[in-house]
Amino acid sequence: QVQLVESGGGLVQPGGSLRLSCAASGSIYNIYAMGWYRQAPGKQRELVARFTNGGNTIYADSVKDRFTISRDNAKNTMYLQMNSLKPEDTAVYYCNFKLYIGALRDYWGRGTQVTVSS
Repeated sequence: QVQLVESGGGLVQPGGSLRLSCAASGSIYNIYAMGWYRQAPGKQRELVARFTNGGNTIYADSVKDRFTISRDNAKNTMYLQMNSLKPEDTAVYYCNFKLYIGALRDYWGRGTQVTVSS
C-alpha cells in the first residue's frame, strides 16, 4: 500500500546541481524517519541524508554543506537538493521511509540514477 517514487536523476557535470524528489502515497502513518540512501556499483548502500524521529536532520560527512534534505508534508513529497556534485556522488539514489505499522519497517522506492561525469 505504501509506494515511493523517485525522480530528478540524470547526467550532470562535476560542480553541477540536481534536485531529487520522492513522492509518497498510500498509508503513510507513524513515520519514524525518512531519508535518502545511495548505492554505487560494487559498494554497499549508504545513508546520504535523513530526518530523524524527532525531526532533526543527519547527513553523511561526504555530502555535508553540499546536499540539503527537505520535505513538503502537504504534498507528501521529500526532496534532496544536491549542489557541487562530484564524480564520487555517482550512484543510484533511493528514497526510504521507516514506518511503525505493528513493527518498524523499511519502505523503498525503485531508485533514480545520478551520474556525475565530464
